[in-house]
Amino acid sequence: MSTKDGVTENEQFYTKGDFPFAELRKSTNSGRHFKPHMHHRFSIGAIDCGEVIYEVAGSKARLGPGGLALINPDTLHCCNPVGSTKRTYLVLYIDPAWCTNVQADVWQNQQFIPVDEISLAHDRLYRKFMALAHDFPAGRATMHEELSAFVRAIFLRACAPETKTPGPLPHIEAIKKDLAHNLEQSLPLEQLARNAQCNPYTLLRQFKKATGITPHAFRLNCRISKAKKLLRTGLEPATVAVCCGFFDQSHLHRHFKALTTITPGEYQRNFA
Repeated sequence: MSTKDGVTENEQFYTKGDFPFAELRKSTNSGRHFKPHMHHRFSIGAIDCGEVIYEVAGSKARLGPGGLALINPDTLHCCNPVGSTKRTYLVLYIDPAWCTNVQADVWQNQQFIPVDEISLAHDRLYRKFMALAHDFPAGRATMHEELSAFVRAIFLRACAPETKTPGPLPHIEAIKKDLAHNLEQSLPLEQLARNAQCNPYTLLRQFKKATGITPHAFRLNCRISKAKKLLRTGLEPATVAVCCGFFDQSHLHRHFKALTTITPGEYQRNFA
């Protein structure tokens, strides 16, 4: 928590034992700017106060109160305040596997179906999201059912399974899995190319075309995602750094803040 120009700036994160598939972030009066990054989870965001320029997968939108931001898993994006203004926003990060179960009730799919829209202007769903976010930290008996119904409503409006284009090439999906595992080890581009039986430069071009990001940057995002999980358990940041493949704690600190706008210690204090 900090104070700028007499206004309190606060970053809060919440998880609940009953909902291990979800995490809520609430940023109050924040003027912090994000670098392009990605999450392994499906993200739903809303602006409570202020306006942002929202960029995802090559598209750009201006978002304020009343609309929802929708971000597919592993999709490069950033969402920053307009000029030097500040904004208050909430984001719910949800595991794709849980989302797939919700979708399967409608489409009998076995894999996550991405949304086609990067934002959704829907007053009732916006108000429902804000109510769920408000109650999420405390939890309530009906929260799981309400969250399922809400996410289902989002997918019904933002997904069109029958029009889906083919996904990334199979070897790109295999490489993404390789990049997400054994994060404490080095995995150079040349080794990835050998695994995929192709030229390193061809692999780099195909991977960036499919994901919008280089293999190195994708792996860095994977390391930050793992670091969050370990920090939530109370593990010391120095140990987390080693487990996630960073040189040391300062290396973790620098990249963690660049992608999340907060330090590992600030994040961890939310779960103490």
